[in-house]
Amino acid sequence: MQRPLKPCNEPGCPNLTREGYCEQHKRTKPTYDQYRESATKRGYNSKWRQARLGYLSKHPFCVSCMMEGRRVPATVVDHIKPHKGDKKLFWYSGNWQPLCTPCHSRKTAKEDGGFGNRTSNMHV
Repeated sequence: MQRPLKPCNEPGCPNLTREGYCEQHKRTKPTYDQYRESATKRGYNSKWRQARLGYLSKHPFCVSCMMEGRRVPATVVDHIKPHKGDKKLFWYSGNWQPLCTPCHSRKTAKEDGGFGNRTSNMHV
């Protein structure tokens, strides 16, 4: 059974596809990730995964959702101020906060200019 057709992920593209991008756009990598190192090279390795699990066990709920009166499980340890390769800031747990995936995606998009947003110089 084939998947239904859906719009191409390329902004403004009218083509329909069964994959993320249509034939015209599937060879082009999104510019945000084009020059980005791998997650492992950025420090998200087994040591980070272990620290992340420990942090989430002590901070199980999304702080953003909690401020709205909702108890949503946290799935991401967010760096409040983006570390941008600074290992000291990366490992400073005072710069961490528990977020759910949707809240983390919104925060990251706002900061990094994703979803057509302008890059923000101010960080939460």
